[in-house]
Amino acid sequence: MKVLIADNDTDLIDLLDYSLRRGGYSVVAAIDGEQALRQWQSQAPDLVLLDVIMPKLNGLEVCRRIRQESNTPIIMLTARDEEEDILRGFRLGADDYVTKPFSAKQLTARMEAVLRRDHENRYQRPVSQVVAGDLVLNLESHETIKAGRAVQLTTLEFRILYLLAMNEGRVLPHSRLVEYAWGYEGGGSNLLKTHICHIRQKLGLDDGQPGGIRAVAGVGYRLLRA
Repeated sequence: MKVLIADNDTDLIDLLDYSLRRGGYSVVAAIDGEQALRQWQSQAPDLVLLDVIMPKLNGLEVCRRIRQESNTPIIMLTARDEEEDILRGFRLGADDYVTKPFSAKQLTARMEAVLRRDHENRYQRPVSQVVAGDLVLNLESHETIKAGRAVQLTTLEFRILYLLAMNEGRVLPHSRLVEYAWGYEGGGSNLLKTHICHIRQKLGLDDGQPGGIRAVAGVGYRLLRA
């Protein structure tokens, strides 16, 4: 398992390199954003540890560029426990974040969790029917049943709801929902919000109610069981 560490703190890179190699990981390193992109392109790591503040290109911009081409798992490293930095990272497609200072054990646990989710998502077979509470979605017929009643959804509305139902209870970032429904260049968070509103109206899945689609400010949405 190969990990790219991108951080301008060479002492931290050395410490992480030692710890991760002892844990069985292969490690490549970068000390600025441009080098991080080059290493990512040439080395194809399984996971990226990405510092927010780096010279040439900051970590948020590197994250954005990686997400234009790949779903490589990304964990942001930040010395500032500021909510806006964290939310910006999630909006750009980061999978998790760790605030400095952190222990090697803490970081490894977060890495394992992210890699496990990525493995499950990558190899999970699409299922023809998803059941979430009183909601039933059939992928082959694009039929939606809510409490025994058929509901007409557009193709995009169905795709958004299907992904939420497949990940019931989990927060899905805006970027992942947009990618699944439209592709990276086909939609945006404002358009996603409009479609979520239409789904709520058609199915009565109001924010904050049992069985509703809950908005997580600045991050994404999750479907709650009724």
